[in-house]
Amino acid sequence: MSRTHASPVLPDLRGRTALVTGASSGVGVEIARGLAAAGAALVLPVRDRVKGERAAQRIRASVPDPAVDLRELDLARLSSVRALADALRAERAPLDLLVLNAGIVLLGDPERHVSEDGFELHFQTNFLAHFALTTALLPLLRDRRARVVFQLSLAAGVSEIRWNDLQSARRYTPLRAYGASKVALGLFACELARRSAAEGGGVTVALSHPGVVPDTGMAPALRERRAGGSSHALAQRLGHTPAQAAQTALLAAVAAVPAAPSGPNVAPPFFGPSGLLHFGGAAARQRPYRRIVDRADGARIWDVAEQLLAAHADAPAD
Repeated sequence: MSRTHASPVLPDLRGRTALVTGASSGVGVEIARGLAAAGAALVLPVRDRVKGERAAQRIRASVPDPAVDLRELDLARLSSVRALADALRAERAPLDLLVLNAGIVLLGDPERHVSEDGFELHFQTNFLAHFALTTALLPLLRDRRARVVFQLSLAAGVSEIRWNDLQSARRYTPLRAYGASKVALGLFACELARRSAAEGGGVTVALSHPGVVPDTGMAPALRERRAGGSSHALAQRLGHTPAQAAQTALLAAVAAVPAAPSGPNVAPPFFGPSGLLHFGGAAARQRPYRRIVDRADGARIWDVAEQLLAAHADAPAD
């Protein structure tokens, strides 16, 4: 099966500013490159400044005179999230698009890792820190009637949240923790769309997933273990390159989105690859995962995140 397919045509984004998390490599830098090629100014918060500079150089090599503003952000440190949000709010930075692309998946590593803030690492990096960043930036996003794009995963379609073990402390496997963190992110996305609609709009939401992307830095231990196996060969044949995988988030960034989705469990538009098993193929609209659209669960994950962040903020410093 060919891995070549048409890319969505983006409108002119000159005068718009896009913040993309996780844009120092992989799918994220390709999302950023696509937005810059359409004329958007970029804010790229990165954990590793050297990798960030390298990504900016790659974008500049293919896009004439892009506006690229590198910032610091480590999603595994909530103090870093707060510092970025505080700086952008103080500057009243224009934000027209927020793409929550960054994430980790520690498949192949059986050890449960905890951030310096005390949260399971998948839970914090993929969900909680993005919740903290987005909610802190809501005043800026509302000012520009911005779009927020949530990058989910195929794992969110087959995973679930165990509310009595939200951070996989009782029973940990990396795939379970990763999948649950992406379900939590999807629930947050749908709840943000509902709340924004109830408040009269101001922010629109779209969801995406990249399919399978064998050629990224994700899950190196698993990839090393399974190289040459049948599942690896299938992913290589049906999956995406990073540039192809970026197309679903780019489509989510510019597609028409209703300002006020109706119905108790209606989700924002969801875009993913249209090929076999949704591993690869042209970006297209898809049915959202059943687990992320429940209104009660969406409200619950929002409340849990607020409580966890409040408790962390009130905790005495070491």
